[in-house]
Amino acid sequence: MPQLRDSGNSGSSISLPLSAQFSGFARIFGIETEYGVAVTGNERPVDAGQVAMMMFQPIVSRSRSTNTYLTNGSRLYLDVGSHPEYATAEARDPLDALKQDMAGELVMRRLAMQAQQQLRDHGYGEHACVHVFKNNADSAGHSFGCHENYLVRRFVSLEQVEHELLPFLITRQLYTGAGRVTDTGFEITQRADFLDEAVSSATTRSRPMVNTRDEPHADPEEFRRLHVIIGDSNRSQWATWMKLAVTHLVLCVIEESARVGKPSGFDEFTLAEPGDANRALSRDVTCQQARLQLADGRQMTALDIQRGYLRIVEQFVQAHANAMNEAIPNDTADHVLAQWRHVLDVLASGRVHELADRVDWVAKQRLFDALRARQGSAVSRARLEQLDMDYHDIANGSVYGALQRRGAILQLFDDTAAQHALAEPPADTRAVLRGRFVAAALAAGARFSCDWTRLTLSSPEHGEAVILDPFQVEPTPDVKRIMDALV
Repeated sequence: MPQLRDSGNSGSSISLPLSAQFSGFARIFGIETEYGVAVTGNERPVDAGQVAMMMFQPIVSRSRSTNTYLTNGSRLYLDVGSHPEYATAEARDPLDALKQDMAGELVMRRLAMQAQQQLRDHGYGEHACVHVFKNNADSAGHSFGCHENYLVRRFVSLEQVEHELLPFLITRQLYTGAGRVTDTGFEITQRADFLDEAVSSATTRSRPMVNTRDEPHADPEEFRRLHVIIGDSNRSQWATWMKLAVTHLVLCVIEESARVGKPSGFDEFTLAEPGDANRALSRDVTCQQARLQLADGRQMTALDIQRGYLRIVEQFVQAHANAMNEAIPNDTADHVLAQWRHVLDVLASGRVHELADRVDWVAKQRLFDALRARQGSAVSRARLEQLDMDYHDIANGSVYGALQRRGAILQLFDDTAAQHALAEPPADTRAVLRGRFVAAALAAGARFSCDWTRLTLSSPEHGEAVILDPFQVEPTPDVKRIMDALV
């Protein structure tokens, strides 16, 4: 596996290569979600690994592999540990990435229902139910991830990522954490107890908050792919959008500071021990009591650190308004800032419960409080864990759907948008080329393969096309050639 090839630049002025997107703030976003699988109501033994393989039987029949790409440009595969995984197609805008993520839920639900029917048809019991969890931990203590991907200019150093971005990623969990019932009580995040390192190239033997594996899926001379592992899997659409959109704004400031050789201002929030800070934040459901130790000896709350980032980003957006708004085609930087400012103001006021319609961990806490109000303080931990898991079950869960029907959860898009995203790739990235190729090859019954940067046709004739630029939407001569072979 290729290791990180750092730019070696730590903030000095640089000469930029010529590129249509390199000099601005345009970005590519992606989300990789690993799902947990379980089965209940079965009358014959069957484990999660067998169920996961049943889910992927239609994929194997079509592609002769558990790794394939879909007509919307996304990747669907069975990951290590029998975790079904869906990686969204490249998106230019966080809202488009959200819709792609919603499409992934539809895919997984469909596969789960097919596997469930297969279990029932083959004598595993008429009440056998397949559960697919969009979360990050199971009852056996295993953890799996939701990984965010951001295309970042190559001149941003890893030192900047660790010292300037990581404090933000840790403290943003105040409003992006999914919440979890643990041995010691309720926590804000699902991943805090499982992350071992701050920055590393490993993903399995140890779990870093940011992975430094150098796979840009773009021109490596210009870009790197920032692989963020610290985030929770969110059911809340608002939280999924928010974590991408606000992280983008922070990255813009970091990129510009590296571009011009001036400090971003974020280094004043460098943490002494990121892992300790992450765990301390997760256990503080008041959001105001935990004091995080900074590298310079000071202590700050997570909320104070977030307010510091907000202040710097607000000033930056004011100075670069046009360029910042051009970078996210379907939104505005001011709208993202307004949402960020609002959530921090509510947290500072102590009225955390007001965020139950958009922050997953607060929504869960409200559910638990309501249950205790009805049944008294004797509610068992097992019952709370059951509700916790049901909240994340996209196949047979009832809790999250009930909240949606009651209007208790903010919805940015409905199922129609998700269905469209499942059928159509984003029109402003190379995903549109990949999606068209996959659709044409399937319709023609051709033998083909592809990955993020390459399209390969094996029959009816051999051909290959490289699509290295993630912003590319117009077919190259090679793409046209293999597409013409499919007509």
